[in-house]
Amino acid sequence: MKTRTGNFPIGWRRRNFDWEKNLDAMIEWAKANDLDVIDVGRDGETSAKAVIDAGLKVGSADLPVWQEMISPDAGKRKDAVARNAEYINNVAGLGVRNFFMCMLPEDRERPRAENFGYMVDSYGELAAAFEANDAHLVIEGWPGPGSLVCTPETYGALFEQVPSKAMGVNYDPSHLLRMGIDPLRFLREFIDRVYHVHGKDCYIIQENLYRYGNLQEPTFGKPFAYGGMNWRYTIPGHGLTDWIEVCTQLKEHGYSGAISIELEDHFYDKTDEATQLGVLQGARFLAGC
Repeated sequence: MKTRTGNFPIGWRRRNFDWEKNLDAMIEWAKANDLDVIDVGRDGETSAKAVIDAGLKVGSADLPVWQEMISPDAGKRKDAVARNAEYINNVAGLGVRNFFMCMLPEDRERPRAENFGYMVDSYGELAAAFEANDAHLVIEGWPGPGSLVCTPETYGALFEQVPSKAMGVNYDPSHLLRMGIDPLRFLREFIDRVYHVHGKDCYIIQENLYRYGNLQEPTFGKPFAYGGMNWRYTIPGHGLTDWIEVCTQLKEHGYSGAISIELEDHFYDKTDEATQLGVLQGARFLAGC
């Protein structure tokens, strides 16, 4: 399955729903449903090989060591760099080129600028392992507690301080919409660094924005799963992103990667059948874009 604009292969990010725990059965399901790509987790040395041996592509593999890369302890950072470098060497040898990460510090209570400095130190060292393997770090801008790279300010600062072209973007418009950042403007600004794309969207619920605002927790209301009171993540086609324009911009700038559904949707979450349907509904929508 591929997008109509740009002919980008479509797949999804494995999240360990029950039906995804049997790797062989999951791969057969992907092939039966014309999905070309699977993003794998921190077990890339085994799962990526199985995906590739089955004739499918790996969109990204998670790096195995996260918070220790942004530790105030220099020894921990050095060890984390070494462990991630070894993993990159092994998994890139299988044919994987994108390595996924959210920039989460070990101690999120420290000043953000201090943690940012630790991050620059670690990833400045790790850049050599990516470059040696013609591979990329793809950073997702999930705006969770303490997360250091989410906005144009912080993506731009990282790319300035670690100028290696191996440092890149996992483009996910859902997080940008949630934060009030124009996802198309962001794409235009950073498109030269976009090496992977998540097919996930966001819907802003205007009635709830009026009723609950956007600064306080609700007193009586119950937030959406994968969302808050006035916003929720959705599959592509159920949110606000102009996916045809996204695919057009990617095509015009020579993007050669995939689009992987990251299923985080309140309405496609309760059963194996629902989660599989969510992946397929999102993929079929993108195929028409």
